Amino acid sequence: MRPNELVTTEALDAFEKRILEKIETLLQPEKRQSRQWVKSKDVRKLLDISPGTLQNLRINGTLSFTKIGGMMYYKLEDIQKVLEGGKQ
Repeated sequence: MRPNELVTTEALDAFEKRILEKIETLLQPEKRQSRQWVKSKDVRKLLDISPGTLQNLRINGTLSFTKIGGMMYYKLEDIQKVLEGGKQ
């Protein structure tokens, strides 16, 4: 916006409508793209654990993972099981 331009109420209304439509789309589960795999740092944040604790969960089989290159990935459903207190 340039300094000497005014924003009209119609422009604000149109902007509000676009924003609300985008929010509505994001909140609809069937339209969201589900993320099935997460990286180690995200798992640590979700479970509020240290890197060592995450390593122990891998070693003792509590949390399975897939290693691709140097990165480890975990299924969200497996993380949910850990959060619920159940071992896979």
